Amino acid sequence: MFLRMTRRIKDGKEHRYWSIVENHRLSGGRVVQRHVLYLGEINDSQREAWWRSMEILERGKSLPRTVSLFPKIELFDRRSTM
Repeated sequence: MFLRMTRRIKDGKEHRYWSIVENHRLSGGRVVQRHVLYLGEINDSQREAWWRSMEILERGKSLPRTVSLFPKIELFDRRSTM
């Protein structure tokens, strides 16, 4: 995972927007990048905090795995509650 910055000039002012992106290697050796999380316009201290968080997640990682940002929500059956 890594941070990707996108620059945009709006009304003469530069804006920097950040996202978390990860690489995936497909069969045949082709690499695609997957957008994981859009962070928006963040300051330098927030950027450093996100960078450190990603570094901790990547440390000791031997096999690729999928991480869920939100816990699974078990939907209940409305018929069973009536």
